[in-house]
Amino acid sequence: MTARTRNIQFLAASAHRVGILEALHDGPTDRRELCEATGASSPTVGRVLADFDERKWLVRDGPTYGLTPLGEYVADQFLTFRDAMEIEEKLRDVWQWLPVEMPGFSVDLFADAVVSYPGPGYPYTPVERLGQLIESSSSLRGFDNIVYKSSNLETACGAVLKGMTFEYVFTPEALEGMFAWNPDRITEVAACENATVLVHDSLPDDNRCGLGIVDDRAGICCHDAETGALVAVIDTDAPKARKWAISVFEQVRAEATPIDPAALESRTPS
Repeated sequence: MTARTRNIQFLAASAHRVGILEALHDGPTDRRELCEATGASSPTVGRVLADFDERKWLVRDGPTYGLTPLGEYVADQFLTFRDAMEIEEKLRDVWQWLPVEMPGFSVDLFADAVVSYPGPGYPYTPVERLGQLIESSSSLRGFDNIVYKSSNLETACGAVLKGMTFEYVFTPEALEGMFAWNPDRITEVAACENATVLVHDSLPDDNRCGLGIVDDRAGICCHDAETGALVAVIDTDAPKARKWAISVFEQVRAEATPIDPAALESRTPS
């Protein structure tokens, strides 16, 4: 084991060391406050502070302890890595559906995301999450290449008919699939003044996922490339993620073509 690895293990092996490092990273503090912040006893805090001092990470000013510039550097790097591993664990089951073609995507945009993924014996978690997001929103924008479950389609159609602002880009195949689901319903929705339905022949990541923006949240709808089934929903209210999603949507929207509701109506069986 190298010295670098030993130093990483030195921190990672002790929740008290990590807690004290994090507390000191927030600003100079005394031993009592460190005990309260970490739940460690005074002797334990004393040992950790001695270890930090030995590594030149610590400076003392009377009863107050703070980090040296070297200690600040260690804290910045270690806590960033810790947070990165928390994000990795959260997204591990859905990594294969994350965008690779949508410009500007990075995993850290969805650091605080809610990941709705089927649990053991219950495959409906993502479908239910999508329904909740649609029902609780006053606007919905995005693009995708799949036809959602009929329950989600009915929820979205009902929301549009009640006044939800709807602006969505579909591939021709997805639009055909929705029309086949319920021609009258789709025609009715497309004719609403608050609905804009567009078509794009080649959406980014169309064999992996779609993008949705509902009010203050941005989401990625992940789907199986072979079956088209919705397999996961990843959504967040992080402002940076929403800003990124809007930027990608606007690029796609600019390349899409609005459908003619009259053309849809003419195809509806009488």
